[in-house]
Amino acid sequence: MSKAPSPFLVQYLEIKERHNDALLFFRMGDFYELFFEDAQIAAAALDITLTARGQHSGEPIPMAGVPFHAAEGYLARLIRLGHRVAVCEQLESPEEAKKRGYKSIVRRDVVRIVTPGTLTEDSLLDARASNILVAIGLASGGSEGGVALADVSTGRFEVFEAAPENFGEILSSLSPKELLLSESAYARPLISDMLESLKTAVTPRPAVKADKSSGERQLKDAMGVKSLDAYGGFSAAELSACALLLDYLHLTQAGEAPRLDPPKRYMSKNFMSIDPSTRTSLEIDVSAQGGRKGSLLHAIDCTITAPGARRLADNLARPLIDLDVINSRLDAVGMFVSDRDLREEVRDFLKQSADIERARMRLQLGRGGPKDLLAIASGLAAGAQAANRLRAGIAGLPVLLEEACQSLDLKLQTGLGEFSDTLSAAIHEDAPVLARDGGFVREGYDPELDEVRSLRDDSRKIIAGLQAKYAEKTGISSLKIRHNKVLGYFIDVTARNADAMQNGPHAGDFIHRQTIASAMRFTTVELGELDGRIARADGESKAREMDIFNELVTRANNLSQELRTAADAMAAIDVAAALAHWAEDVKAVRPQLDDSTRFNAVGARHPVVEAALRKEGEGFTANDCILDADGKDAPRLMMVTGPNMAGKSTYLRQNALLAILAQAGCFVPAQQFNLGLVDRVFSRVGASDDLSRGRSTFMVEMIETAAILNQAGPRAFVILDEVGRGTATYDGLAIAWAAVEHLHEKNKCRAIFATHYHELTDLAEKLSHAGNASLRAKDWQGDLVFLHDVKPGAADRSYGVQVAKLAGMPRAAVKRAEDVLLRLEGEAKKGGPKLDDLPLFAAVAEPAASFEPSAVELLLQDLDVDGMSPREALDMLYKLKLKLGS
Repeated sequence: MSKAPSPFLVQYLEIKERHNDALLFFRMGDFYELFFEDAQIAAAALDITLTARGQHSGEPIPMAGVPFHAAEGYLARLIRLGHRVAVCEQLESPEEAKKRGYKSIVRRDVVRIVTPGTLTEDSLLDARASNILVAIGLASGGSEGGVALADVSTGRFEVFEAAPENFGEILSSLSPKELLLSESAYARPLISDMLESLKTAVTPRPAVKADKSSGERQLKDAMGVKSLDAYGGFSAAELSACALLLDYLHLTQAGEAPRLDPPKRYMSKNFMSIDPSTRTSLEIDVSAQGGRKGSLLHAIDCTITAPGARRLADNLARPLIDLDVINSRLDAVGMFVSDRDLREEVRDFLKQSADIERARMRLQLGRGGPKDLLAIASGLAAGAQAANRLRAGIAGLPVLLEEACQSLDLKLQTGLGEFSDTLSAAIHEDAPVLARDGGFVREGYDPELDEVRSLRDDSRKIIAGLQAKYAEKTGISSLKIRHNKVLGYFIDVTARNADAMQNGPHAGDFIHRQTIASAMRFTTVELGELDGRIARADGESKAREMDIFNELVTRANNLSQELRTAADAMAAIDVAAALAHWAEDVKAVRPQLDDSTRFNAVGARHPVVEAALRKEGEGFTANDCILDADGKDAPRLMMVTGPNMAGKSTYLRQNALLAILAQAGCFVPAQQFNLGLVDRVFSRVGASDDLSRGRSTFMVEMIETAAILNQAGPRAFVILDEVGRGTATYDGLAIAWAAVEHLHEKNKCRAIFATHYHELTDLAEKLSHAGNASLRAKDWQGDLVFLHDVKPGAADRSYGVQVAKLAGMPRAAVKRAEDVLLRLEGEAKKGGPKLDDLPLFAAVAEPAASFEPSAVELLLQDLDVDGMSPREALDMLYKLKLKLGS
């Protein structure tokens, strides 16, 4: 007969069954324990000890655990490895459990499921990056799409429509940490193909969770409204996305209602379109190495607050196509550029602030502590100081900054002002992380708390007095009054002195409590009463502090929207001041934008490459780029030739980045920049394969080129590099030729086309709005020197052999290439090269492996050129000629 499982094991297995897709952190006292397969996975992932506890089905139960106080660090590692974690807490104390029966076990249940998209703890989050959870919904048989996104750590909530074929582009701009979609959507070829290239955690959900009616109901519940009219009309696809998102938040918060701000409605057409391959090619927020360093965002980010850093990243990821909003941002940056002293004073104030956005959300979610209240207090104070300094320093602030100052003015925002004063008076500057630790309320804030604290502190002084009294009374100088959780306060004496306590003249005053190996413990009636008073006072003190904490949290929750607005205002000021700081540092200028189709960049530089060169003490060669899609003032399509390594790719990318920076509301690294609004940017630069999807480098190149030719409109900006180079020469030339003609005649967009097919440069004469430009280089005494500047006209040659030499090809191979090139070029002039007539490589003398000098070289080494007479020089020439012929 098998032994029945213990109540503890029954409890664990029942909870685990409900959360089979997550690792279960099972709280047991001061540890989170994991059992069975969870323990084995965690032990391997976290490098912690795997042990065993009890048996199940006759086998030892694997067990591993992490300390409760250090759990966040372990959680972070598990989440980064792609795991989900269900956190199971004790919902009552052991004492409370015993009231239900001597053998009753502590009630436990999951209070939260930790996933990549639902993090809120500072230790688990990147302070300077958003932590976005995205849900995508479909309707009308999959022809309509909707997107709902949330950042649980800040309360951000956005909903918008999007065509399903644009999901990849939208997701690449948002960089979500987790993506939700229905299982039926997951199975669609369009979606599954997109997900293969998406580097994010994907969580499929049952199709029933994407029901639009459920989405409407949940949205109303979350916002506490009877009608959604105030937020605009939601499409069926948007409601489907909302259903997935809100249901998932309800699940991961263990039944708690989602805490999000009212949804902001956007249209995807409000933003410049940048497809995933273009975003990767241009390294906008992630470099080719996979991190932020080396990206455009890293190069320009001078923000000093976490909300400001997140705002700048979002602005850069989604450039605008609304002239008024762009100019509003540029006005704010321009004001700070014009007044350096004011800018730096404002930045100094902002340095003293904290992350209000995330602090308020932790409080709303019940995960906050005194430090979050302190963060709100310091943030509001710093924001008010920055706003006051701005208003005092400038008459007639730009609209964006004036609105920010109004949101931060604590005299205008009376609710925030009163709350800020309360927090400053209430919370001690050395507040602990957890409210239960106590000691965070300032003395003098609450009379009731002060009274209880006085009793507690005075009682402790009495303890010290009693110890001295008892030591004198018994004559035992080593007598101590100590405390533990079991006995409370007790008198501790060594075993050697115990007889004096039990049999001395004062034996009747001391009551024996406990004997241990090295000491005996006693109490007195007086000490027992004092112990009770102190315990009550300490408990009452912490209870009163918790009451005060809860009152302040309630006030913070009631002011949630005002706090969010204040955080937004500080972020706006920080971004504008930071961009001005960067603009001054790199000598960037304000772009001039309009509704034309111009692209007029004078003296432009690549911001990332220039930053890298500056660190090495080198300068960057600026270049112009003049285009016009209408073809009135400049060509719409520019073909760029020149040697490899001369800077063609840098030149192409820098011009695309100028458009992105300008429409994100940033100044640009140039002497002058006039831009007609760009609705889409396309980049096909660089070569890479996609082996996981069975695509060669050339296939990837053709897919990306096809996307550009199919989608680019008159307002697009396109950069293409070396199209057709991945196949046979004539195939590649034909493809590149057709692509140039299509861009010019069909797409009619601003485009830069870099190529080594010099035959294409003839198209500039045949196409009415095409032109040529080239990157200059010079062959100086056999060495190739790159000048990195762009000049009108086609390059005269490619310098490929010289580049091969620079790359370190063996001298024999370089010499062979030079010979073959001369032969091919010569034959081309006679009607075409005859490859069959070329001598075999083996027939060419190869220098010895040791590269010993030849007879000619030895003669030259010994020459005294300055001391030779004309006759001697002539004789030496004859000798050299003879040596060459031998």
